[in-house]
Amino acid sequence: MSTRVKAWVEALGDLFWLRPALIVLGCIVLAQVGVWLETAHIAGYDASSPDQNWGYSGGAEGARALLSAVASSTIGVAGTTFSITIAALTLASGQMGPRLLRNFTRDARNQVVLGIFLGTFAYALMVLRTVRTVQESPFVPHLAITGAMALALLSLATLVWFVHHIAASINVETVVDAVFGDLCRAVEARTRDEADETRPSELPARRAVVGKGAGYLQAIDVGGLADWASEHGVTVALRVRPGDYVPSGYPVAFLSTGVEDAEAAISRALAFGRRPAALQDLEYSIRQLVEIAVRALSPGINDPFTAGSVVDHLGDALCRTATRHLPTGTVVRDGRIVLVHPVTDYDGLCDAMFHMIRQNAAGSVHVLGRMLDVLARVAEVERLTDRTAELTRHADLVIAAARRDVADPSDLADLEGSYRRFRIAAATASVTSAP
Repeated sequence: MSTRVKAWVEALGDLFWLRPALIVLGCIVLAQVGVWLETAHIAGYDASSPDQNWGYSGGAEGARALLSAVASSTIGVAGTTFSITIAALTLASGQMGPRLLRNFTRDARNQVVLGIFLGTFAYALMVLRTVRTVQESPFVPHLAITGAMALALLSLATLVWFVHHIAASINVETVVDAVFGDLCRAVEARTRDEADETRPSELPARRAVVGKGAGYLQAIDVGGLADWASEHGVTVALRVRPGDYVPSGYPVAFLSTGVEDAEAAISRALAFGRRPAALQDLEYSIRQLVEIAVRALSPGINDPFTAGSVVDHLGDALCRTATRHLPTGTVVRDGRIVLVHPVTDYDGLCDAMFHMIRQNAAGSVHVLGRMLDVLARVAEVERLTDRTAELTRHADLVIAAARRDVADPSDLADLEGSYRRFRIAAATASVTSAP
């Protein structure tokens, strides 16, 4: 599957109406099939026989009343339920950030619930139009009406489940855990079991190539672009990575030599969108978690417990990365480097996780202490010296912020103790990793 198709499929998940529309279409087809089975008398089925009619057995007037009740109630419940849901999500977005509303709209369960309500409404309407009284050449689709009753009961059960689901989904711990799950999957997908090719120290000569797209870079067709560069005997050095905003006219790449169709080839390999996407951006979920923590630390909310929970989850992600290798962004074909593209390294990963939280946690003893404890635990797991040095840099920044902003001597002494424990853990890890 090409990168553009993957980006398009990723964007389809943001369409809240897509799954409901498919379910509504399926219910319309189901209504037509139910009416057809009634008229075809499949396998000797006869709706007029009491022994065979195990479902709805009333007349045309009762059928119309039943279907009207099902249609009106389901569309009313759908409107009321989602109005309340939007109100609740509006309040939640004020605490956790409006960007996290995307997680709600992408949730397939929410989309299916809306589809069930609207599909039941559409089903009842389609069946209702076929009911005819004695004056209209009588016809009552008993089987299809029984299906409407079953869908009404399903909608009732769905309503009860949906209330529970929404109450749980706007809980901050549930949101943090969901985003953390996305981060874990991104770490698994965007890191490697073995070390990658060493990144070259010198990049190609500055033959700039301006891409045709503009907006947020969502994905790069690394394989296709590397094959093109190998075929034309050039080395391509991209200057942008997924998650970057690329303005119009910006030179997105440098080539070692000039090639006639370079601009078109590079433009085909880059997929742009109106918003960042998690498809190839390892820091996407990190930014969501950091936004939750920063908003929790704002004076209007003042929730250091949520910020501490985010720091714990970020530390877990770093521990999962300890046994993995981050890509260097270097692609080799036939023993020659053909493509170099920017990637997230370990330093950038830690910066994205801790910088903004530390800057907004000035004076919060709980969060600063939690950061030092988490860094100490990661240092015990990490075995690479350069990564331990990066953890030490962030621990130094945290304790410097504490010495500057924490006025209470007892609180500062506790933080100094946490910092000493980190230094011991980092030193032990360095000795263990030494040959």
